[in-house]
Amino acid sequence: MATAGKNLSHYDKNTIPNAKDFRFGIVVSEWNDDITENLFQGAFDAWMDNGVLKENIVRWNVPGSFELIYGCKKMQQSFEMLDAIVAVGNVIQGETKHFDFVCEGVTQGIKDLNVQSDIPVIFCVLTDNTKQQSIERSGGIHGNKGAEAAIAAIKMAQLRKDANFYKG
Repeated sequence: MATAGKNLSHYDKNTIPNAKDFRFGIVVSEWNDDITENLFQGAFDAWMDNGVLKENIVRWNVPGSFELIYGCKKMQQSFEMLDAIVAVGNVIQGETKHFDFVCEGVTQGIKDLNVQSDIPVIFCVLTDNTKQQSIERSGGIHGNKGAEAAIAAIKMAQLRKDANFYKG
């Protein structure tokens, strides 16, 4: 298990770039909203803890995880001043192959957005075998993947800023 012995919410604040002037988007799936709302809260709290201004966060909701791709794409196009976007979703294994198709599609779609646009999209989609695993990763015993995604967004926003500075 990738999260065994690791708390997803833990980060060393001394290694996080100053996020006061960054702007973030977050697209949240409404499917399994008890989990995705916890993930959103983890991201929001981590951003607040690192100086992001509340007014510099744009949130959109989409019906499910598969729709995260379109939501993030439209957010990239609508808010060019964003420094990074976090895609928040939750897919839990069921009795059919639907889980596989959704997980593969969302993973590839988020990857494609990162290749095609200058605004990084952070993958914060829990793909668990059970609801309990999702609970444990959205504020439970393994911490909150939303916080981890928010920190990744800050780091990628800084990387984007630095790369744009060097290219002139």
